Amino acid sequence: MNILLIEPYYTGSHKSWAEGYQNKSQNHVDVLEMKGQFWKWRMHGGAVTLARLFNQSDLNPDLILATDMLDLTTFLSLTRKRTATIPTVIYFHENQLSYPWSPTDRDVQKDRNKQYGFINYSSALAADHVLFNSHYHKNSFIEESEKLLKHFPDNNELDSIEVIKDKSSVLPLGLNLEGFDLHKTHYDGPPLILWNHRWEYDKNPDSFFNALFKLHENSVDFKLAVLGENFISTPSIFDEAKFKLKDHIQQFGFCEDFSDYAQWLWKADILPVTNIQDFFGMSIMEAIYCNTYPLLPNRLTYPELLPVEMHDEHIYENDDDLYEKLIKCISDVDEIRKTKLNTIADKYDWSKMAIVYDELFASFI
Repeated sequence: MNILLIEPYYTGSHKSWAEGYQNKSQNHVDVLEMKGQFWKWRMHGGAVTLARLFNQSDLNPDLILATDMLDLTTFLSLTRKRTATIPTVIYFHENQLSYPWSPTDRDVQKDRNKQYGFINYSSALAADHVLFNSHYHKNSFIEESEKLLKHFPDNNELDSIEVIKDKSSVLPLGLNLEGFDLHKTHYDGPPLILWNHRWEYDKNPDSFFNALFKLHENSVDFKLAVLGENFISTPSIFDEAKFKLKDHIQQFGFCEDFSDYAQWLWKADILPVTNIQDFFGMSIMEAIYCNTYPLLPNRLTYPELLPVEMHDEHIYENDDDLYEKLIKCISDVDEIRKTKLNTIADKYDWSKMAIVYDELFASFI
């Protein structure tokens, strides 16, 4: 089967996912992509460029697999002579309806942010099949789509939500986890706390670093590795943390080399997660695969990432509960280091997930 994977924002986790499936699938997968920058313009104009590129190509797919960054309605309208009979799937890594926008974003301040959510809604309505990377993601998208339509003055088309719901299902991310095996290393110093997310508002760094500031003020012995992509504009608390926690820091900044990133994950002992946005948790699963002990908030997709019997130890209710669990982990670090968690994450490796993807896409044909 020939699959055309369309990605207007070809960078980071989107690129990793596309390449992972392309490399592991039994199908022939072509990727039609654009550079991962200017995400708002990609959602508006990317479909026009990608439609032109498709029309100029000799691609002849049996299935079109697009991601949430594509305005699928525009793409299909501009390629209808060639795509009218091809089954279409849209895969939601994230969506702009239930994504927590920063209050400082100019589109939020001018009440223009709903247009991006509408692109996601109309693309889901146009697709033959709609896939989400978690149950939480699917449910939140359906709920927020209904709220979006109710926002408008008439002809709300609320029945269209049921149309989307009926053709929606959950397909978790595939991850390149076995690649971490080549970079195993050992660490036996003071408890090492890990941050391996983007340095952005939606990852809620304030709660993370405030817990660490409290550890520091109480003279708790720990070390810190802050990884993840950082951009031109980052929350100011990262600068504050770099100063206040300077005696604890072992790594502070993005790892350009994968082997460096992987080694820090194998060294890390504890992963306190404070995110206010996550539709799956790719960086969390990478750390869990490397046996880093996760502390996850009781919200978003996190409860479904772990077996219910692990919730008491790994799921926290509020910032105070996070701090108490963090203290306990640090005190029991020798036991923490004996905990083997990688089987929880291993099922998401592409060696297993590619088969699931292939079987599902074959059923769509």
